[in-house]
Parts: sequence; C-alpha cells; structure tokens
Amino acid sequence: MSNNQYLKSQLTNEEILVVNSEIERQKKSTAVAFLLCLFLGTLGAHRYYMGKTGSAIAMTLITILTLGLGTLITGIWAFIDLFLITGWLRDDQDRIENDTAQLILNRRRSGAEANKSPES
Repeated sequence: MSNNQYLKSQLTNEEILVVNSEIERQKKSTAVAFLLCLFLGTLGAHRYYMGKTGSAIAMTLITILTLGLGTLITGIWAFIDLFLITGWLRDDQDRIENDTAQLILNRRRSGAEANKSPES
C-alpha cells in the first residue's frame, strides 16, 4: 500500500472529495506541458512549467549563450523530456494528494486536541 493510499484510507468520504477537488484545482495541464515542450522546449519552457527551474535555466542558457548553436543539444534534451512529462505529471498529482491528505489529517488532530478538556 503506497503512502497516499494509506493516508486516503484514514479519510472520510467527504475528505476524499476535498482531496480530489484539490488535485483537480492544482494539477498541471498535460496539454500545456506537451505544447510547451514541443514549441519552446529548447528554451526549457516545459521545465519551468513543471517546477524544474534549475534544469530549465540550464536549457535556456545553453540555447541563448551559444547563439542558437546549442539548440541541437537542448532539442535532443526536449525530445527526451517528451517521454518524461507523463511521469512528472503523475508525481505532481501524487504530491498534491499527499500534501492535502496530510493537511486534513493534521487539522483533524489539532481540532481533536483543542476539544479535549484539560485534566484536573
């Protein structure tokens, strides 16, 4: 059982609905990720979108500082990324799911502790 499945098993149906709606609200668009990779991939636009800023800056600098000659390198890099994007999107969704479930469980624990009466 994965960590996310374990967390979700501790949630009520209403809380699971909240988690699912939060995933839908925050998740990255598959179409946008692929379009950025196809049309601006040599500049690392898809990596900026996915939050992979360090490697995105590297792609941008390689392309710009070589006056476009590095486009061959970043073009191959972007082509390889086309096969990685789906996994990145799945990882992003798992992260959102885990963070939201953890937040709900932490708030539930805090609420339960606040409702306890102090012992005399």
